[in-house]
Amino acid sequence: MNSFSRKIVSGNLSLPSTTLIPMSSKEVNFSCLFNEEFKYILLPVSYSLVCFLGLILNSVALWMFITKMRPWKPCTVYMFHLALSDALYVLSLPMLIYYYANRSHWPFGVFLCKIVRFLFYANLYCSILFLTCISVHRYLGICHPIRTLTMVKPHHAHMVCGFVWTAVIACLVPKLIFVTTSQRGNDTLCHDTSRPDEFHNYVTYNSVVMVLLFILPFLVIVVCYCLMARALCQPRKGLSRSQQSSSRKKSIKLIILVLVVFAICFVPFHITRSLYYAFRILDADCKSLNIVNFAYKITRPLASMNSCVDPIIYFLAGDLYRSKLIRVFTRQTPNTRSTAYVHENNIGLTFKNPEAQASNESRL
Repeated sequence: MNSFSRKIVSGNLSLPSTTLIPMSSKEVNFSCLFNEEFKYILLPVSYSLVCFLGLILNSVALWMFITKMRPWKPCTVYMFHLALSDALYVLSLPMLIYYYANRSHWPFGVFLCKIVRFLFYANLYCSILFLTCISVHRYLGICHPIRTLTMVKPHHAHMVCGFVWTAVIACLVPKLIFVTTSQRGNDTLCHDTSRPDEFHNYVTYNSVVMVLLFILPFLVIVVCYCLMARALCQPRKGLSRSQQSSSRKKSIKLIILVLVVFAICFVPFHITRSLYYAFRILDADCKSLNIVNFAYKITRPLASMNSCVDPIIYFLAGDLYRSKLIRVFTRQTPNTRSTAYVHENNIGLTFKNPEAQASNESRL
């Protein structure tokens, strides 16, 4: 068979353009054939870049968090778990790179197929939830500074992170059941969804997960940022104009960065995937399916790209992380006297102005 003549059926079944043999009588839109040659270039190249950059950036981030940033603040705890999630995901990418570079042939077995697909969604939703935690913590530091300083401690953040991991794993266990492999001639396919006869059930399950792990957290982030924006527009008692300006800039920077991540990585992927599934369920015409299928495939690398973007958030939004990272790579040594002087001033500021200290606590 000429490899360049392969086309893909919307129900995850690849066939030659002259042949039409559905896998199941329940196959959705099995009569539609799509040319997906683009993904055999797009996905290996994009996943290779994500793997290379993500491995380097997240390894540096984990090393910084573990060795250079103790004792951890609550926000640092969230960032550490976010970096850990990203690192686990990029370690799974070499198998996907091989799979698509080898034109959808999976030689690694059913178990690893399930694990690789599971890790993609685990990282996707862990990233969303940890960014939500960071946003909520920043909101508390801005809108309820004294309560945050006295009540929110690092061990509370560890408990929240434990709950996030547990919730994501519990929600994605059915994914391990749905995902499977199948034969296409001499090739073994590693499906991202399910067998054709279970596709309707998979779409229902996927919709519930999307509401719980994407839509609700995104609404929480939007509400927090609206309340933060309102609070930042009001003068804060006990803070000088320069302190208010500095706090406002840091908060606005974090708001912009997180919203950019959602706008680039998460929102397009969920919209195009939902359209793709809906069009298959509704038995849309082949032209429409071809369009949404193409859009869905090109947003998958964008969703993976969050593993590279998250470390940039640490650097741009985290003053402490940025200063320590620059100091490590430029081999600067902190001025002991200057450091002691700043620490002394901060202690005095804590007793005089708890709000300023709470604002400090929200920094990375």
